[in-house]
Amino acid sequence: MFKRITGSFLLNKGHLYSFIICLTGLGLFVIYSEGSLQHFSSSLWGWVTAMAGAAVILTLFTFQLPPQGNGLSLDSSVYLACIFVFGPSFTLMVLLLSSLVLMFFEWGSTAWWKHLNNFAVYCIMITSASYVFAALGAVHGPLLSSRLEAYVSAMAIYFILNTLLIGFYYYVVFHKNLYDTLKGMLTDTILAYSCTLVLSLVLTILLYHNQMVGLGLFLCLSILISYSFKRLFSMYRDIEERSNRDPRTGLFNHSYFELALEEEMRSSQASGTALSLAMIDIDDFKKYNDHFGHLKGDGLIVFLAELLKRETQDTRIIVSRYGGEEFTLLMPDYDATTARNFMESLRKTLNHSRFEGSEIFPQGCLAFSAGIAAYQPDVHFKSELVDHADQALYYAKKQGKNLVHIYGSQSPLEQDIDFSQDVRDIEQQLNLFMYKDLETFKHSKRVFRYAMDISELLNLDPLTKRQFTLGALIHDIGKLEIPWGILNKKDKLAPEEWEMVKWHVTWGREMALTNDKFKELAPYIELHHERYDGKGYPYGFKYEEIPRLCRMLTIIDSFDAMTTERPYQPTKSFQEAIVELRACAGSQFDPELTELFIQYIQKQDPCGSETAIYIS
Repeated sequence: MFKRITGSFLLNKGHLYSFIICLTGLGLFVIYSEGSLQHFSSSLWGWVTAMAGAAVILTLFTFQLPPQGNGLSLDSSVYLACIFVFGPSFTLMVLLLSSLVLMFFEWGSTAWWKHLNNFAVYCIMITSASYVFAALGAVHGPLLSSRLEAYVSAMAIYFILNTLLIGFYYYVVFHKNLYDTLKGMLTDTILAYSCTLVLSLVLTILLYHNQMVGLGLFLCLSILISYSFKRLFSMYRDIEERSNRDPRTGLFNHSYFELALEEEMRSSQASGTALSLAMIDIDDFKKYNDHFGHLKGDGLIVFLAELLKRETQDTRIIVSRYGGEEFTLLMPDYDATTARNFMESLRKTLNHSRFEGSEIFPQGCLAFSAGIAAYQPDVHFKSELVDHADQALYYAKKQGKNLVHIYGSQSPLEQDIDFSQDVRDIEQQLNLFMYKDLETFKHSKRVFRYAMDISELLNLDPLTKRQFTLGALIHDIGKLEIPWGILNKKDKLAPEEWEMVKWHVTWGREMALTNDKFKELAPYIELHHERYDGKGYPYGFKYEEIPRLCRMLTIIDSFDAMTTERPYQPTKSFQEAIVELRACAGSQFDPELTELFIQYIQKQDPCGSETAIYIS
C-alpha cells in the first residue's frame, strides 16, 4: 500500500504525530508477536524468509501517487495473504525482516526515522486487519467462500487505516486540507488500491495450493502489474502537466494560477508568511501587433515568457500567463517592498533586452507596467487579491507606463483628487434613488458621513480610508434592483419579499465588479449584513472572518437605520439606539467596535438628542 512518508522531519507537530504512531505500532508488534518465535519451525522460518523477499521485491517497484512525494507498491498484498494463511505473528515477522532488509539497502539515502515510522504504520494496519479477520470467525488457512465477509472486512480496515494514517500526516505536518488530501489519494488511484486487495486473495489461493510455485507466479504477475501502473501514472502526470501549461509559452496557464493562488493564500494565512501577487502587461503591445502582425507579436510574448522563466528559476515564484499579453507572478515569502524591488529589477532587465522592432515603441525599448498587491488576512477571496493587483496595474498604466506600482501607494494629493472624483461618480449612480427611494439616498449619505468621521477616529491610512468611506457611500447600491413596491412598502414584508431584499448585497457586489474603479468596494457592499455571531447573510461569516471595517460598517448602518424614520419600524432616539447597540454587542455587532462607535456618538451628541443629524 502507501509507502514511505516523505518530507522534512522538522515540525513539532510532525514529531509528535510520528512519535504516537511509533509507540502504537511497536506496542502492537510486541503484543501480537510475544512468545510466538519459539513455536516457529525451520520450514516456517523458510516461509518467513520467502515472503519477506517477495515483499522487498514488490517494494522496489513502488510507483508515485498523489499527494506529491507519496507512493504505492503491491507489497501489502503479501502481508494480507500472510494474515489469511499464516496469522498475525507470522505476518509481523515477515514485516520485520523485510523492513530490516530495506533499511540495510537504503542506509544513507533514507532517514532511520522514516523506516521506523513506516514499520509502525504497517504494524497498526496488520494487527487491526488480523483482529477484524478473527473477530468475524475466519481461520487461517485456505480461502473459505463461506467467510468472504471476514476477508473483505479485514482488507477494508487495512485500506482505511492506511489512507487515514497517511492523510493525517499530510494534514498535521504540511497543513494540507484533510478532505482534499484524502480525495486526491483516492480519486485517481482507486484502481491501484483495489488491485492490491484483490491480489491478496489470489496469493492466498496460490500459497495454499501451489506453495512456492504459486508465490513465484504471483511475483511475476505483480511485477508486470506494478510496471504497468508505473507507466500509466507516468502518462497521467505528463498529461496533467500539459493541462497546466500554456502551450505557446510553456508557463503555467490561467487555470493553474487560480489553483496555486488559492493554495498559497491558504498557506500564508495558516503560517503568517508574506505573499504578494504581481500582474504585468506589455506596454503598447497592440501597436507592435498592428505594425508587425500577430506572428511577431506572439514571438514577443514568448520572448518575455523566457525572460520571466530565466529570472525566476532559482526562486519560489510561480509565473503564469494570465491571458493575452498579461502575466502573473505569485510570490510566496515576498512582502510588497521586496516584490517591488524584484519587479523593478525585472523591468530594467526587459528595458535593456534587444528584440526586433522594439524601436517602434514610444519609449524606444521593450517595457511592461506592473501592479503589486500584498496578501492581507482579511482578504477572503482570491478574486479580491487579483482585483487589487489589477487596479495597481491600471494605475501604473495611467501614470505613463513602464512603471511598477504597489496597490494603495499613491501620493496624498493624488489620492485626494482620485477620491473626490470617485465620490462624484458614485453620487451620480445614487441619484437614481432620488426617484425610486429618497430615504435610501439620504441614508447612504449619512452613513458616508459617519464613515468619514470614524476613519479619522481609527487613524486609517489614506487608501483604507478611501475604501471604507466609498464602501459606506455605495453599500446599498444593490437596492436599485429591488422592485419599487417592495422597497417602499409600509407594512411588514412577507417572507418571500424579505428574501428578495436580502439579495441586494449580492446584486450590489455584481454591480461594483462591473467597474474596475469600484471592484475593491465589493466586500463592504456584500458583507455589511453579516453578524458577529455568524447569523447574518449572505455567507454566515463570524468574528474575524468578517473584515474589521465591514464589522464597523454594520454598526454604522444599523445605528442610522434605528435613528431614522422608517415606515416599518419606530424611530429611536440616539440614547435608545445606544442601548440597542450595547444589547446586541457580541451577537450582532463587534463588542469592541460597538463601544468605540458609542463613544464617538456621545461626543457628537452629549445631550442625547432625539433624532439623527440629517445630511442633505
